[in-house]
Amino acid sequence: MRSLVGFVSVVVAASVYLYSLSLYLPAAPRRQIAAGNHAGTESELKFPSDLEELRELAEFLQFYKTEHTTYVLLLFCSAYLYKQSFAIPGSSFLNILAGAIFGTYQGVLLASVLTTVGSTMCFLLSQAFGKHYIVNLFPDKVSMLQRKVDENQDCLFFFLLFLRFFPMTPNWFLNMSAPIVNIPITFFFCSVFIGLLPYNFICVQTGVMLSEVSSLDDLFSWERLLQLLAIACMALVPGALIRRLSKRRLKLDAQLPNGKARKEHRHLRVQPARRE
Repeated sequence: MRSLVGFVSVVVAASVYLYSLSLYLPAAPRRQIAAGNHAGTESELKFPSDLEELRELAEFLQFYKTEHTTYVLLLFCSAYLYKQSFAIPGSSFLNILAGAIFGTYQGVLLASVLTTVGSTMCFLLSQAFGKHYIVNLFPDKVSMLQRKVDENQDCLFFFLLFLRFFPMTPNWFLNMSAPIVNIPITFFFCSVFIGLLPYNFICVQTGVMLSEVSSLDDLFSWERLLQLLAIACMALVPGALIRRLSKRRLKLDAQLPNGKARKEHRHLRVQPARRE
């Protein structure tokens, strides 16, 4: 009960902080107002749920970024860490938003760092408050992951990279269950940063492209199609290398057609975290 109260307290505190930050919206950039280029109001500061809302939010934040870069950066980082820390779906939209607002290089760096830090915060929250709840809610999945971690102890870091490149389980579940199956936080941190780089790059570059096009004809031009092809090739290279390594060193079971691994008929024990 104490762990549940602690977790709820953290969620409430983070929610109040993020809401308060969105209320203190700076004055609109004077240069844009003088030019008659008004875009958005405080009501637009919400998590996007589709591409149209994403485009409107990107235009709104680009509008404010001209004179309030620090605020936009703080707001974006806070919102990203909030979603990632509490395993809220929709991080792909924020990666696309990073590309639209900050460009390719800054966007990829920002998305990769925030993904890693947010996932690590989810790891720590699960370690502090959620171990028994997660085991009770997902006993078969946790048992399967524990078995695979034990079987790949000699190449655990590459196994974690494989899970990020070719997810056998959702990233949010891996973030929450990692401390339960005794994955060292250093391995976890580095595997998230490296393993999600291709995904972050694709999302950010998509955001850059969406911010530059004004119609579907622009999106399906030869230049854009070649860019998409180059992005896909770059993202496939690290995954192909990891897959080749996994065939030699990793012990992986094929999943069943319904996407679930075969059940383990044994009792799962939550072991104390290893000291390094």
